[in-house]
Amino acid sequence: MQLSFFDEPHPGPIVNVAMAPQRSPFRYPGGKTWLVPRIRSWLASRPAPPAEFIEPFAGGGIVSLTVAFERLAEHVTMVEIDEQVAAVWQTIINGYGPWLAERIAAFDLTADSVAAVLAARPFTVQEQAFQTILKNRVNRGGILAPGAGKVKHGENGKGLSSRWYPQTLKQRILNISAIRERITFIAGDGLDILRQNAHRPDTTFFIDPPYTASGKRAGSRLYTHSELDHEELFQIVDTLEGDFLMTYDDAEELRRLARRYSFDIQPVTMKSSHHAAMTELLIGRNLDWAR
Repeated sequence: MQLSFFDEPHPGPIVNVAMAPQRSPFRYPGGKTWLVPRIRSWLASRPAPPAEFIEPFAGGGIVSLTVAFERLAEHVTMVEIDEQVAAVWQTIINGYGPWLAERIAAFDLTADSVAAVLAARPFTVQEQAFQTILKNRVNRGGILAPGAGKVKHGENGKGLSSRWYPQTLKQRILNISAIRERITFIAGDGLDILRQNAHRPDTTFFIDPPYTASGKRAGSRLYTHSELDHEELFQIVDTLEGDFLMTYDDAEELRRLARRYSFDIQPVTMKSSHHAAMTELLIGRNLDWAR
């Protein structure tokens, strides 16, 4: 079913990100915590759980983590091309989560100790994972891209430590470590993984690419790997034999692409962490479950 620009249903009730479980160790720009209830509805609408759930642009991973924790698919595959983010997932999924959790819990966070860690060259994936989590927590907005500034005042004037919750981070990482056998992580190009799995009808795909379409350049400020050929992505998605769900910023260019490939469109209103109402697009083949 394809919806026109003029006969779309109302976006529906606003989803507050604070109402969904916080499972990721990342503060991630463009995170999808707000989408968790709809992911549950989407997968529950299927006759059976998918054999595999693939997220080709995993980022902070909240959707994949939800699917893995709640057993909404038999197995989950997360893919991420960003070397920093990948280091965290490689560390946790490959069995070094307890080391990372203890490293975070034992770290004495001061301006000097932060500067020393961030200036150092990591020689192992595990060291890079710790450096990435630290950077994610002390940079404004959790931004990892070059040039990001550090938190100055933060929550309640706590400065650098305002987003540093070592015991919470430790527990989240240990929780993920406990279910790591349900997850495969691939450090690589999400488009390649989509192509390689396009023939699999038993696989479901959640596709949340960097939001850089229609001249929207915020993605280049937020993400290290922000460039993406959105036309190519839609072409690949059109070949998928399995079910899929894409999320995008609400831009006319994306609406045109969706209509060109006869994809269904559903606007969704969410409330950001700053309590601002925002509208994004869900794109798929049949979004009746999302009405």
